[in-house]
Amino acid sequence: MPRGLFAFLLGFLFWVPGLRADIYRYVAPDGRIYFTNVPMGPGWKLYLRTPRKKNPGDLDRLFEEAAREVGLDPALLKAVARVESGFNPRAVSFRGALGVMQLLPETARLTGVRDPFDPRQNIFGAARFLKRLLDRFGDLRLALAAYHAGPERVERYHGIPPFPETRRYIRMVLRYYRYYRLGLRP
Repeated sequence: MPRGLFAFLLGFLFWVPGLRADIYRYVAPDGRIYFTNVPMGPGWKLYLRTPRKKNPGDLDRLFEEAAREVGLDPALLKAVARVESGFNPRAVSFRGALGVMQLLPETARLTGVRDPFDPRQNIFGAARFLKRLLDRFGDLRLALAAYHAGPERVERYHGIPPFPETRRYIRMVLRYYRYYRLGLRP
């Protein structure tokens, strides 16, 4: 990406309210540079820190409503959102996942989400998807692996795929899940 365009995008990030998030940078072995608002592992370095709210109170209400609707623990939804986007409803991953719960466009369509940047639609769609995965696999770890790496990969590997980022993802979600169930702020 040309430096001028990158500088413009960063300036735009500071100018538009609600689009603020920390930016992380990763340099791949082939020299390509990636930017995201959620670090994907140890190679990701903080590139730019911008102010933002950690967890606006209205998201807590949405987690509770969505969890009640599908029969999940709101602490689980909150933990997934924390790991996926850091509670940023405008988050976009380098893989194209969108919103607070980082729904891929195909998953958003499958769960009836028309606007993945609308926190209500995103959280309710993600809750429905996660509930389907829990029903399908019957195990929280497998459901989280499927949420992160895709259900096809969980089936192909007959369990948690051997990807370090997926294993790290599961550990992080379960850690935050324990915190939120206890009413702690990590």
